[in-house]
Amino acid sequence: MKNPSVAALFCVLSLAALVLRANAADPWVEYKGGDGVGNGKKIVLVSGDEEYRSEEALPQLGKILAKRHGFDCTVLFAIDPKTGEINPNVTNNIPGLEKLKDADLMVIFTRMRNLPDDQMQPIVEYVESGRPIVALRTATHAFQLSNSKYQKYTWNGSEWDGGFGRQVLGETWINHHGHHGRESTRGILAADSMDHPILRGIKDGDIWGPTDVYGVRLPLPGDSKPLVLGQVLAGMKSDDKPVDGKKNDPMMPVAWTKSYKGASGKTSRVFTTTMGASQDLLAEGTRRMLVNACYWALGLEGKIPEKSDVALVGKFEPRPFSFNGAAKGVKPADHAMDAE
Repeated sequence: MKNPSVAALFCVLSLAALVLRANAADPWVEYKGGDGVGNGKKIVLVSGDEEYRSEEALPQLGKILAKRHGFDCTVLFAIDPKTGEINPNVTNNIPGLEKLKDADLMVIFTRMRNLPDDQMQPIVEYVESGRPIVALRTATHAFQLSNSKYQKYTWNGSEWDGGFGRQVLGETWINHHGHHGRESTRGILAADSMDHPILRGIKDGDIWGPTDVYGVRLPLPGDSKPLVLGQVLAGMKSDDKPVDGKKNDPMMPVAWTKSYKGASGKTSRVFTTTMGASQDLLAEGTRRMLVNACYWALGLEGKIPEKSDVALVGKFEPRPFSFNGAAKGVKPADHAMDAE
């Protein structure tokens, strides 16, 4: 090319095309934050469960946190190494966990993952560093490891009672307290926690989801503080009546805060909710609780708005929760902000 300007433009466009192709091939998706309280803060959201569509919930949550609040977000997925597609039934592969090394917050929504030691190591190093954690639904039973260097993180192991779930988050898997698939959950604010910053802009009934209440052992351990109680409803609609009897007396906590002192000697802020399936995010109050929890975990509770902006970003039509219900043929790039 004889025209230097044309040649320079060609080089720039070629480089941009290479970058786009590289990003499209990444086994994760990134959302660059803009203006907002979260500017400069990095959140890594780790998905990987077979039933509750964390592979749909966390990209939407990441988009809200990035576009509405300025956080840089990276969402990781369970990936089939043969196809590069998202496959929650692949329990031993979540590429990109090394991104936790410089993360300011980990949001985790996994279920019974049997990750190899080289993938568990960044998670363990993050947890033990004392940095904050926000945990959703099946994260109470996030790992089911076999012959692992990090075996104690297993949800039902004997070395560490209740594993990662009980020790770090506050509870492991116990049971379905509500009737699975028949009794949905209405969030009722705990009487002594109504002024907690995570609940700012939220009232009774704003938090709702078709997923059922999980059972927990009362009282929750250590300094766990229940924020939201799960009222078991007689049906699968938000305006259904509460069931009568012991299921709601007492009501189980479905969201709480806790601290965890890591091997580093530093103490992390931990928020756990047994809600958070992709369908649960259709309720504005559920989304607001999760966004507020990220602020709180990062020590930004003083900047939580009176009613944080949690408007959905792009098209969001979550699939019903079920085993083997994940969409087929989806790659991380399909969740890109500009792929809407």
